[in-house]
This record gives sequence, C-alpha cells and structure tokens, in this order.
Amino acid sequence: MDQFLAFGIVGLSTAAVYAVISGGLVVTYTTTGVFNFAHGASGMMAAFMYWQCSVGWGWPVWLSLVVVLGVLTPLFGLLVEMAMRPAQALGEAEKLVMTVALLSGLIAIARWIWDPNDPRTLPAFFADREPFHLFGATITWHQALTMIVAILVALGLRVLLFRTRTGTEMRATVDDRALVGITGADPVRSNRIAWVLGIELAAIGGVLIAPTVALDAMSLSLVIVSAYAAAIFGRLKSLPLTFLGAVVVGCMESYLTGYLPQNDYLPGIRLAAPAILLLLALLLFPHGRLRGRDRQLSPVPLPSRRGTIFLAGVIVWFGLILATVLSESDLITYGQIFAIGVIAISYVPLAGYAGQISLCQITLAGIGAIICARFGADGQWWAILAAMVISGIAGAAIALPALRLSGVYLALGTAAIAVIFDRWIFTLPSFDVWGVRISLFDQGSVELTGPSLFGFAIDTPQRTTVFAAVALALVTVGIAWLRRGRFGRKLIALRDSEAAYATLGGNILVSKLLVFGLSSAIAGLGGALYGMQLQSVTGDQFNFISGLPIFLVAVLAGLGAVGNGLFTGAALAGPLNAIGVLWPALREVSQAIPAIAGIAFGAKAVKEGGIAELRKQWDAAFADPIVMAGLVGWTLVAWVLRLTDVINGYVFFLAMVVAAILVPLWANRRRRAEEAAAAVAPQEIPVEWWGITRPWQPEDDKELDRALTARS
Repeated sequence: MDQFLAFGIVGLSTAAVYAVISGGLVVTYTTTGVFNFAHGASGMMAAFMYWQCSVGWGWPVWLSLVVVLGVLTPLFGLLVEMAMRPAQALGEAEKLVMTVALLSGLIAIARWIWDPNDPRTLPAFFADREPFHLFGATITWHQALTMIVAILVALGLRVLLFRTRTGTEMRATVDDRALVGITGADPVRSNRIAWVLGIELAAIGGVLIAPTVALDAMSLSLVIVSAYAAAIFGRLKSLPLTFLGAVVVGCMESYLTGYLPQNDYLPGIRLAAPAILLLLALLLFPHGRLRGRDRQLSPVPLPSRRGTIFLAGVIVWFGLILATVLSESDLITYGQIFAIGVIAISYVPLAGYAGQISLCQITLAGIGAIICARFGADGQWWAILAAMVISGIAGAAIALPALRLSGVYLALGTAAIAVIFDRWIFTLPSFDVWGVRISLFDQGSVELTGPSLFGFAIDTPQRTTVFAAVALALVTVGIAWLRRGRFGRKLIALRDSEAAYATLGGNILVSKLLVFGLSSAIAGLGGALYGMQLQSVTGDQFNFISGLPIFLVAVLAGLGAVGNGLFTGAALAGPLNAIGVLWPALREVSQAIPAIAGIAFGAKAVKEGGIAELRKQWDAAFADPIVMAGLVGWTLVAWVLRLTDVINGYVFFLAMVVAAILVPLWANRRRRAEEAAAAVAPQEIPVEWWGITRPWQPEDDKELDRALTARS
C-alpha cells in the first residue's frame, strides 16, 4: 500500500506539471485557433535558460526565476504572437508549419547553444529540506511545490477567464472575433495575452519538470505529448477536463513505472504510454468544431507532360553528375537528396491533393527500410516491392482512424503513431508471432544493400545514387500522371469538400484508404533508398523529430507541386549538410534554417511556395532555347573539366552556383530586350484606317486595287 501511495504522489506531481502545460495549450488554442506544436519546446527553452542562470552562471534561484519567467518568457511570447498573427488566415497544413517550424528551430538553437554531449542536471527546489510524510507517503518539497503551483494556476485561470474584463474579451474572441471588434474590444490584444499566458505556463511547467528528467532538448520538447493527451481529454476547450486528463496521464505513467513487469519488451510501452493514451482519446472522445476550420485552399497546379519529362530528365542527370564528381564518402552524405526526395514527395498526393495531414511518413519510411533490409540482404530486387507493399498496408491501416479525424486532430493522431513507433515498436528485440520470427531494428541497426537488377548489382554509392535518382524521377512522373488523371481530380474534390464529394457519389473510405496506402508505399520506398544510401540505419533515424524538417520543407516547397521531391531533398541534404562539413561549429544552428524559412512563409514573405517562386524566375529561361542551350553547354563543359581533374569539386560547385544565378538574369534580360524591340517596331495598321492614322501613300491605291480584284 505504501508503494501504491508513493507512486500515486509521484504521479500527481507529474500530473500537476502536465496540467500547467496543457492549460496553457488550451488557452492558446481556444483564443487564437492555432494549435501550438512548439508549446513543449517553449518550456524546454525556459528550462535551459533557468539552468544557465542558476547553475551555469551561479545566480540565486529567485533572481533566475525573475529573469526567466518575468522577463525573457513574456518577451518571447510577444515575439511568437507577432510571428503567428498572419498564420490565422492560412490553411491547416500551412498553419501547422508555423508551429512545427518553431519547434524545429527551438530544438536546433538549444542544441547549438547547449552541447547535447555535455550532461546537465538541474537541482530540485528546496532540495536541502527533509521531505514530509502524508498518509504514509513521502512527499518532497519539490513535489508539493509543483502541486501547489498547479492549483494556483487552475484558480488563476478561473478568475482570469470568468471574473475579469480581459478574460471576458478572450472568451468572446473565441465565440465571434468580428463581433468583438465591433463592440470596441481588441481581438489582437486578446490573442497577445493568450500567447504570452500560454507560453508562460509552458515555461513554468518546463522549469518544474526539468529536475525530474534528463535536461535534453528533444526529451523535454516531447514532454508535450503527455500534455496533448491531457488537452484532448478536455476536447481542447475545457480546462477542468484538461486538468482531469493530466491526472489520468500522470498517474498512469507513474503506476506503469512501478508495476509494469520487467522484461525486454515492455519498457518502451511506458515511454509510449502518453502517445497511446493520446491516440485512444482522439479515437474515442467526440470532438468539437475545429477553430479556424474555414481555411483557404491553395490551388493545385496541373503539370504539363513535357515539363514533367523534362524534370525527370533533370533529376536523372543530376544524379549522374553527383555520382561522377563526388567521392564515395561524400555520396553517402549528399546522395541522400534523392531518398529524402522520395519520402517528401509522398506528401504530395496525401496532403497536397487529398488534404490529409500526416506526421508519420518518416515512420513508414522506417518500416520500408526494415522490410528491405530483412528481405533484400542478398540483393533480392523484389525486397523493394515488398517494402512498398507492406508500408502501403501499414499506411492504409492508419487511414482507418483518419476516417474519424481531420485537421489538427489527424496531425495529432499521426504524430502519436510516430511516437509510439520510435519509443516502443522500433526498440523491440526480435519476437515470434505464430512461429514466425520477426526482427525490426533488434535494438541496434540494420544493414541494407542495393538490389541486383538483371544481373547488375547496385552495390556502390555511385550506383545507389543513380538508382535513387531514377526512382525519384519515376515517382515524380507517376505523381504527375496521377494529378492529370481521374483519381487525382477525385482526391482534390475530396480535399475541397468531403460532404460534397460523398453527395456526388464519391466513396470517402475507399479514396482515403487508397491515398494513404499510395503515399505510404512511396514513403516506404524512400526509407529503403535512404537505408541503401547510408548502408546502415537505426531506429533513431526514423523518429518523430527527424521527420519534422521533411514535412516542413515539403510544405514550404508547395504541397501540390510535382517538383516537391527534388526541392525538399536538395534543400535538406545539400546546403545544410555542406554547412556542417565546411563549418562544424554551425552544424546545429544550420538545422534552424528550415525553421526560419517556415516562419517567413507563414508571415507571407514567401507567398506561393518555393517551387512557384523559382518557376517565376526561371520561366523566361525555360522558354528561351538559346539560354537553355547555353546552360546545358556550360554544365557539360564544367562536368568534363571536373571528370578530367582540371578543376576540383569546389570550382565545379561554384560554376553551378554561378550558372543558377546568372541564367535567370540573362533570360529575363533577353526577354525584356525582345519586348522593347517589339514595342518600337512599326505596327500593321488595318486598311480602313489608312489616311486617318497615317498619311495616304501612292502605293496604297495599287494595294487596294489588287485586293478588290482578288475578292471579285
């Protein structure tokens, strides 16, 4: 009984932290309509700043708390509100990108400032005082403080929302934002207060929980998964139910720690328990209308046949160039462009065409890598097909809950699935099911080899790179063909209005199953190619956090564009890796570049996606045969010079960068010159205006006579 009470006290202490964090999440969402995926990362930053002040610089605890919670956190909340204000007019995926970008950026900045290889601990509050006993259970002063803070937060939120004018304005903003503005209240001020208050609560939770867990940027950021589960208990709007959900989650985690049997298979389930509870809550509880559901839908461009074939050719040519100019070690790093591109392009049919947001594509890629490793150890070509088929089946299984979820709920559900896999499933040792031995990563890594096609073994980094490039080109052509076909149009209709789609005879179940299965198969192919490129992969390379940059850049590129794969792969595996190689000190901070781009996108600095912006700059070049011939010639010359070792790799890269900058400028200059020449050229004047807009000329009589003779 004493043990039961002890675990209960620990659970209530943890629940108090979850209640504080999830309370801030609910306040922010109900007031602004933006679900903050970076809520946990905000608490993580506060915890690190508090450690820096109190431990790193040795400041007194009270001064550290005043600086972190009283100065830095409110300022950070104001900055976040300014960055997020334009996001309220964006679509679901674009709105998520803003908070996902903030999450990725904060983790990257924290890992850059505080080296993750240096262990850090944060002392508990009142650690020097003896714990006291209550009903036979031992309670530390830190646990008591945590529970007192949670109670004060609950009372404070109640008073703020129901006893003050500010709280009334915040609740009114939720009900009808336009009407609030007419009555003289300021919805922007309400949003600002909500953001500052929400992040302040996240910071308090981060500071309170940091002494009880590892001070690690990724772990602290994922504490938010437990808060998500608590918030879903409250249906993202009820604070009392949210606090009740926090108690359920906290106590469940504590009792699982104490009473879960000890073996090799169950420790992961305790870590994944909040995600499992989140998924069950999403599936079982009714959900209210989503805030900001009246979204703006972006048009889906229709790719031309000639343009698609040209793009596929460029991808293959790009792969050949990389395979011939880079060393084997460099190919392992930069050859990932095409594998990541295949994973990224799986978002196009799913999110771009069908409007289904998934944050577990990286998990399906991990499944593809496992299947390919287990069945293709000796170069069996059909292992790639098996990886695609099994990943597709797994994705179709995920589609079943998708029938019930949409928008941010679907994003949360797929995020929970990703966390369940990387915390539990991928960590399992080998096990038997009905006499069949099943091995995943087997608590280690798996080795992947390329297939043998028609007696030709793809067993070197050069061949693997070209093979991955060809695969990306084929998938790109397939996605374009899908968009131009009947099924692609049906998916876009499904995205625009599920009700109208069903009314007109469309089968929502079949369509969602097919598109989830298709995109999952593509992701599985990407995972297999990724493993072949690296030759050996672990489960950590397919965790939830690793997949966020791919989702982020894929949305920035434009979810409806077939060039999404090449753009995302090149952006993530090209410049970011190069920065880390050339300047190792900037490796971590370079990971924040996609996050900065995501926030700029949300702030409408990039209006139509990266591919659309590039297309505008290159339209003149694509339409000018002389410019394109010059580009091809320049590339061929540089390629030959590099192959003959006349120039080194840096000069070759510089030549390509110069070409990428100068070609659009040259083409646009030629276009402007042609337009200017056309403007000054004499215009043909219709015959009825001769003698009116220009003087009558002697040869005009002969011209008229010939015309009349020919007509008669």
